[in-house]
Amino acid sequence: MMHLIFDGHPWFAPKRRGYGTGLPIRWQGWVMLVTHITLIAGVSVLLRNHPMAMVLAVVLAGLAPMPLYRAKTEGGWRWQ
Repeated sequence: MMHLIFDGHPWFAPKRRGYGTGLPIRWQGWVMLVTHITLIAGVSVLLRNHPMAMVLAVVLAGLAPMPLYRAKTEGGWRWQ
């Protein structure tokens, strides 16, 4: 099962303009994107009564997977 997830193929296309990751091009990328969005939404709902903690947790949850996005983008990140 792990060889299906980490098969060495890129999960995301590079952005056409700018810097960063474009849309997913494989199912693993879609799973990662949906999981990332769900994590951010879940953290914000769980901490809605603690605004400072929510902001910190949302920023951390938003930035934490960036190295994986970069590693799994076809050609890496570069200015387009």
